[in-house]
Amino acid sequence: MCNNPNHTIHRHHCHHGWDNANAPVLRIAPGETVEFETVDSSGGQLSASSTLADMATLDFSKVNPVTGPVFIDGAEPGDALKVTLVSFKPSGWGWTANIPGFGLLADQFKDPALHIWKYDPVGMAPALYGPGGRVPLKPFTGTIGVAPAEGGLHSVVPPRRVGGNLDIRDMTVGTELYLPVEVAGALFSVGDTHAAQGDGEVCGTAIESPMDVTLSFDLVKGANLCFPRFRTAGPVTRHLDAEGYEVTTGVGPDLMEGARAAVSGMIDLLTARHGMSAVDAYMLCSVCGDLRISEIVDMPNWVVSFYFPRVVLS
Repeated sequence: MCNNPNHTIHRHHCHHGWDNANAPVLRIAPGETVEFETVDSSGGQLSASSTLADMATLDFSKVNPVTGPVFIDGAEPGDALKVTLVSFKPSGWGWTANIPGFGLLADQFKDPALHIWKYDPVGMAPALYGPGGRVPLKPFTGTIGVAPAEGGLHSVVPPRRVGGNLDIRDMTVGTELYLPVEVAGALFSVGDTHAAQGDGEVCGTAIESPMDVTLSFDLVKGANLCFPRFRTAGPVTRHLDAEGYEVTTGVGPDLMEGARAAVSGMIDLLTARHGMSAVDAYMLCSVCGDLRISEIVDMPNWVVSFYFPRVVLS
């Protein structure tokens, strides 16, 4: 993979929402590599020196900005845009928050909370969390996608058929992502970079951290994908497997309720065993624990499990 980009797009070239009428800020040929400077998902409203008081002034019209769009020559509806994640240049800081009204357990956690992270952007040692917590880091792009065929402005918050706010932690170095192209040139954008996240991002935020991201682009003509697909370069969980997991479950006929029960069970376990507050446990679960569907065939009840890596609090 090429670590010397052909182009750089600066962070002020960002937009809020998907719109196929957005003018491209760069035009490239397949095979070229681009470095994107990104803004954190607060849109720069939070910083390394922010406090809980700053949560009260967040303007949600500015959240989740994405850098771009980029026009890829030859991309046509029905093609797939192949995006290879080449490298990340982390900033060394990030934030995790409980935002009222947002997250899997929003009804249980109604008050705002904020944790500011500091980490080594070169060595990438596990980031510290309270007394004894150490969260392994894995930089990735939370939002990555192309413009939809449907006209008008579309929110950047929900994921879409053409990608967007996927929040898949395996969108990391070496991954090859294939996105359905719906408009000429694809109009690709990226943002919402994270230093770490668990599968499910249960409180609604990860370690939200601005980074520079280098990506390379190619086309697969006539792929006719229905949804994004991707290929990882190697194992995806080994960095958290060293000391096993604590696992809680939710069992019943509704997957969402099962997920809520599994996460609530883990919060109860962490607060009782480690003496942390419930909201701190909730945010920690969001950045390093994994929700999994363990069983979905033995009707009428399904099993959802929440895996918390013991290495974080060992």
